Amino acid sequence: MSVSPHSFFENVVEVPAPDTCTHLTGADHVASLRNALRSLEEQLPVLDRWGRLLADVLCGPSRGRLLAAGNGGSAAQAQHLTAELVGRYRADRPPFSAICLTAETSSLTAIANDYPADELFARQVEAHGRAGDVLVLLSTSGRSPNAVAAARRARECGITTLAITGPAPNPLAAAADDAVCIDSPWTATVQECHLAALHLVCAAFDAAVLAEPPRVPTGPTFEAAK
Repeated sequence: MSVSPHSFFENVVEVPAPDTCTHLTGADHVASLRNALRSLEEQLPVLDRWGRLLADVLCGPSRGRLLAAGNGGSAAQAQHLTAELVGRYRADRPPFSAICLTAETSSLTAIANDYPADELFARQVEAHGRAGDVLVLLSTSGRSPNAVAAARRARECGITTLAITGPAPNPLAAAADDAVCIDSPWTATVQECHLAALHLVCAAFDAAVLAEPPRVPTGPTFEAAK
């Protein structure tokens, strides 16, 4: 049976809310994801714009940097994003500077020990970020105090903040320069859409970086020792 490209998203299915049950059945989970992907599909132009922005910053004359952070599952996804840029997403290309602020365990524990909890990411943003850099913050609720503080610190430092959150409105989306907000009450569903959003940003980034003429300076080549 043939299915039109948009038919998957055409019908909103009623899914129980978190305040009425503790977990979803498999069918409800898939339905929840299908409903949430509608809101992601509507924001595809934003994600494409983000990919081009990252290409401009990371490939520009100043060779800017991406910083990323989140809590819990969002911490893992922030690290996933930076790995895609330092390594590669699909096509082979040069590596780019990307730092996951949740992966610096010694810095995290030192900051948590010596400063208020809200400083966990904000202090690292101030340390590693430079004017013109980009900060990506992930939060399924959009209300994580340390993420909101990081967005505000980034603004003070001249760093562009892109937020990927749960339902809007929320404090993180308001503090960021731009935001993609997933409309779902279920944390797992929001996180699954966040991963798709990150991959879409990476795809747009690669498309911009690998466009002709090349936007990435060609470095020296070396012959293997004989």
